[in-house]
Amino acid sequence: MGQIAQTRGDASNGAGAKAVRSWAPATGELLGEVPVASREEVARTVERARRAQAAWSVLSVEERARRVLRLRDAVLDHAEEIADVVSRECGKPKVEALLHDVAVFLGTATHACKAAPSALASRDVTTSMQPHRRAELHYVPRGVVGIISPWNFPFSIPMGDVVAALVTGSAVVVKPSDVAPLTMEKAKQVFDGCGLPEDLFQLVHGGAEVGQALIESGIQKLVFTGGVSSGRKVAAACGAALVPCVMELGGKAPLVACADCDLERTARAIAWGGFVNSGQACVAVERVYAHAAIHDALLAKVVDLVTELRQGDPARPDTDVGALTYPRQVDIAEAHIADATAKGATIACGGKRGAGPGQFFEPTVLAGCTHDMTVMTDEIFGPIVPFMKVASDDEAIALANDSPLGLNAYVFTRDRDKGARLARRVAAGSVVVNDVMSNYAAAELPFGGIGQSGFGRVHGDDALRDMAQLRVVTVDRVSPPKRDPYWYPYSATTYKWMLRGLRAVYTPGGVLKRLGALF
Repeated sequence: MGQIAQTRGDASNGAGAKAVRSWAPATGELLGEVPVASREEVARTVERARRAQAAWSVLSVEERARRVLRLRDAVLDHAEEIADVVSRECGKPKVEALLHDVAVFLGTATHACKAAPSALASRDVTTSMQPHRRAELHYVPRGVVGIISPWNFPFSIPMGDVVAALVTGSAVVVKPSDVAPLTMEKAKQVFDGCGLPEDLFQLVHGGAEVGQALIESGIQKLVFTGGVSSGRKVAAACGAALVPCVMELGGKAPLVACADCDLERTARAIAWGGFVNSGQACVAVERVYAHAAIHDALLAKVVDLVTELRQGDPARPDTDVGALTYPRQVDIAEAHIADATAKGATIACGGKRGAGPGQFFEPTVLAGCTHDMTVMTDEIFGPIVPFMKVASDDEAIALANDSPLGLNAYVFTRDRDKGARLARRVAAGSVVVNDVMSNYAAAELPFGGIGQSGFGRVHGDDALRDMAQLRVVTVDRVSPPKRDPYWYPYSATTYKWMLRGLRAVYTPGGVLKRLGALF
């Protein structure tokens, strides 16, 4: 659900630097700094985590879940402190820090602890080829899980993966974004105070070289959230080290507004889904395909709502839109607008960077957009929503699918059945009808993308199982013979009886049919 952690261009954050500095996007104030880990320190950190994991892994799933709930309760106790750090470090309003970072984590942690005992329970399987044997499937801890996390939701994204790893019996080492390191320092402080073994969850700070060292340190899995270009490099490094990984990369979420949509709800969904967190979310509304019958009315409503948004210091309780967390996103926003207007788009509202020391960009709506504009094809990750008029739902779906990115998508219509039908035609990991962004907060639902939006999933029972290692054990149901008939030595008789056996089992009406295993 985010972009790759990138440096700010400050000398303190470059390769070979001794410290990572955190600056307040809204004011330019230096908030603090953390030391950069050397390759040797990364290796030592992973080894400490491995030793702690050895004792943690022998606990039952139920006991691990019970103990991890202490972390959830501690986060609730420190919710305001965490939200304050997130707000200052990311430049987002406190209500968003509380909602998207603290509240989402609380839901994710609750589900992981509640679902783990059943999701990770061992199960028996009877196979058609060997019905005389019992097969047991066990979900066992991997060991040490590495997490490389982003700057846009610097608490909820990595901490959701932390609890998933912990309940499955692994230890965790997190490399936070070098743009927002202090949030995870706060998370570590809360973790250390909740009574869990401190070495189970550790941090290593730095840039790409620290991420590379983490991948090569002997971890058993990596969860990466970031941009597509960085994701390719991380996936390649994981492949070279044979480390299984989850890649949650960029998004270009389309919103299809049908002719029969509820204009008021659709407009408000676009105004919030496009500008929440200043548009810095990979599931943000990044392009609108509005049916010609309602395009003008919908555009006008959205512009009215967006012009009322209050942008400014996130410390103010009435601020709706804060600053851009990473300074380069301001330049990217300007480049998108310049490209779009040069090709015929018009600025319906906004369109400029803010005045003053902070990294602000006005909430912007563009009209008259087409697919030859970067704003319709490339991830924006900023407060810009482009509109394109379409003649039919079929055209909207075709354009929505005209992207290498496929993370989230949205369909708005009063006809629920039609909404579901259209949603099933959209090429995306998740499609939401008449709502925006809500699926990520539903911890029971798997979340992830297709195409260049990555692979693997977080959240849901399947992601919990994938966080563990699957082990298969087969056991005799009856005493076995001295030698199975297909073992050495081979003979013409072996071949003849094997052929007869295959025909007896797989011929229609054969053994499998009588056992109800073949239809």
